[in-house]
Amino acid sequence: MSARTPEDLAAFLSRRAARARLLPADQPTRTVEEAARALGVARHQIIKSLLFCTADGTCVLAIVRGDQRVDPERLRAACGGTPLKLAPASQVLAVTGFPAGATPPVGHAVPLRVLVDPAVLAEPLVYGGGGDERTMLEISPDEIVRLTGALVAAIARST
Repeated sequence: MSARTPEDLAAFLSRRAARARLLPADQPTRTVEEAARALGVARHQIIKSLLFCTADGTCVLAIVRGDQRVDPERLRAACGGTPLKLAPASQVLAVTGFPAGATPPVGHAVPLRVLVDPAVLAEPLVYGGGGDERTMLEISPDEIVRLTGALVAAIARST
């Protein structure tokens, strides 16, 4: 499968009548710091969409605020005690269709189990990967939950 693009994400958002928009950036947005600087927003308004996988290849997408880290034990508990590892970039691309560092919280190549930390829901709007290193997605956390059927679970710890 070839990599998905921001245009593919825009088409997904349109098909699902999503209240979200893609924002082009004048500079790379691979990290939380780069994204916050490019958009002129705080780190806690940026979200990270991180793919974790079990030994048998089952994957889950964990979404936390930019000023948080996924807590491995909390994530494991939320997933029924199954050990998970952060997926390598090649697996992120294969499963989501998007490159690591630009993975959006929605619109993936295959349906994924999604877990969102409750701190994300405290923000009216968040900014996540938009499909490439120069595009960001502006979306409400409620819309992420609606589009993915996400489970809200305490999976983060502050950095």
